[in-house]
Amino acid sequence: MENFPVISLENINGAERAAILEKINEACENWGFFEVNDMDWESTFYVRHLPQSTINEVPDLDEEYRKVMKEFALKLEKLAEELLDLLCENLGLEKGYLKKVFHGANGPTFGTKVSNYPPCPKPDLIKGLRAHTDAGGIILLFQDDKVSGLQLLKDGQWIDVPPLRHSIVVNLGDQIEVITNGKYKSVEHRVVSQTDGEGRMSLASFYNPGSDAVIYPAPALLEKEAEKKQVYPKFVFEDYMKLYVPLKFQAKEPRFEAMKAVETNVNLGPIATA
Repeated sequence: MENFPVISLENINGAERAAILEKINEACENWGFFEVNDMDWESTFYVRHLPQSTINEVPDLDEEYRKVMKEFALKLEKLAEELLDLLCENLGLEKGYLKKVFHGANGPTFGTKVSNYPPCPKPDLIKGLRAHTDAGGIILLFQDDKVSGLQLLKDGQWIDVPPLRHSIVVNLGDQIEVITNGKYKSVEHRVVSQTDGEGRMSLASFYNPGSDAVIYPAPALLEKEAEKKQVYPKFVFEDYMKLYVPLKFQAKEPRFEAMKAVETNVNLGPIATA
């Protein structure tokens, strides 16, 4: 059954339409069956805040929304950087270390994904958002305070993340796992579909390294844990993202291994923190 046709409709209205139609045609001719549930039951738009804002390029937003989103982004940017410094403190790294690693030549990348997960008539067949880890740095999530759906994988079990009013869910991305040499790990999570109600809303803000930032385990951590060898590669964040995008919904470990095979030869000086 490994050849059973599974067809993603994600880009059916884009450049891959002809190829997808051909796959459907082959499945109809040769099988009479095919599967298309490899997609997500969500509607989204994305606003980038850094290095340059795209808020004015997003259509159908009124001026008050744009104004509030800009204020929202400034506050979350500050919170993300404060949280990174708290991580540094816990890890025994110099204050500002993570922020500087993320900076690259032009600063970090930071943006917000606004998502709506409408009621789904077949939640057993399709997820609101399939299981994955986040590629970047630190993620700040405002989730719906009335409708649940977010789950994380802990010790082999899917655990509900409770919706709490006036709270922010924080999760760590793959880059934090690399920089801490696995001391802090990115966690697999998903959104399950709901059958009734008005659906679920969320705002997820991603504070990530700049595209040219070089990511690698912090030398200070390797020195502190001399018995623990460096197990993660060194790479440019943009290269990791090129690998991540088509493999987002697969295990992260093969991604790390693949980056080892193309490990960058960048000469690294000390990270300035002042």
